Amino acid sequence: MRLRIGMGVDFHQLVEGRDLWIGGVKIPHTKGALGHSDADVLLHAICDAMLGAAALGDIGQHFPDTSAAYKNIDSKILLKQSFELIKAAGYKVNNLDTMLCLQAPKIKPFIPLMQETIAGILCIETGDVSIKATTTERMGFVGREEGLMAYATVLLTA
Repeated sequence: MRLRIGMGVDFHQLVEGRDLWIGGVKIPHTKGALGHSDADVLLHAICDAMLGAAALGDIGQHFPDTSAAYKNIDSKILLKQSFELIKAAGYKVNNLDTMLCLQAPKIKPFIPLMQETIAGILCIETGDVSIKATTTERMGFVGREEGLMAYATVLLTA
């Protein structure tokens, strides 16, 4: 069995007038993430982790923010397409571990739905999807609620 580990990270600015999508779930909040797509920071980090583990480049290479085809696209589509790329390369997802960094809102009530959404797309069990969250204790751009970030680590098997 071949094992491949990948890491992804993503950052997005928070602004008024946008929806906040995290882990494929719309989260009620006064601000949303700014980006070319729906700016789902968690799914973008997972895409990068998977693509990196399979040595297939990164999300920007496959889904450039200069392309009209990806304008306002649902990031669940990007996750599915990234998954198809790693499957074509002979890999499957074993498990993933993620960390969200945001001051607000609290996302604990939404984690089970995020896990179900991600697991369904990646054809794994919800117990194979770890989602954690932390604040930055009001420090930096995250603490000032100017943005949010996510890290993802994935284990692929072939």
